[in-house]
Amino acid sequence: MTTRRTLVRSALASFAALGFVRNTRAAPGGGFELTLDDAEWRRRLTPEQYDVLRHEGTERAFTSPLLHEKRRGLFACAGCGRDLFSSETKFDSGTGWPSFWAPLDKAVGTEQDRSFGMVRTAVHCARCGGHLGHVFDDGPKPTGLRHCMNGVALTFKPTSA
Repeated sequence: MTTRRTLVRSALASFAALGFVRNTRAAPGGGFELTLDDAEWRRRLTPEQYDVLRHEGTERAFTSPLLHEKRRGLFACAGCGRDLFSSETKFDSGTGWPSFWAPLDKAVGTEQDRSFGMVRTAVHCARCGGHLGHVFDDGPKPTGLRHCMNGVALTFKPTSA
């Protein structure tokens, strides 16, 4: 059954994915193990990584090579290299972004995001504060969570079997 809430969420997600909507708030400040000035972040990151990690942008859906990554390994923050998610918790959510049902212990932080007229839970790297994506309560067992991450905010480190 389609509800008004579902339609609004779908429309906002579509606009964000197409680049029509963008949150320009800076990433959370202070209190992180790694803090750099804006010029250094710009030097370290690609323009797309900078937009997502430092200004809470959103990459277009279905564009990340990490969406189809199936090897064993760890997904790390593209900003600072901190390991964030194990491939063992990755699943295909059908949303167009890499999704995980759980992060590694103490790897991410969350905060309330009230942008675009809705309340969501934003996820950031616990080490550098870089914006990664959002977490929703419609994921699979055992947690029931879907950490929907921007692939451009992540790197992948394969491990041996």
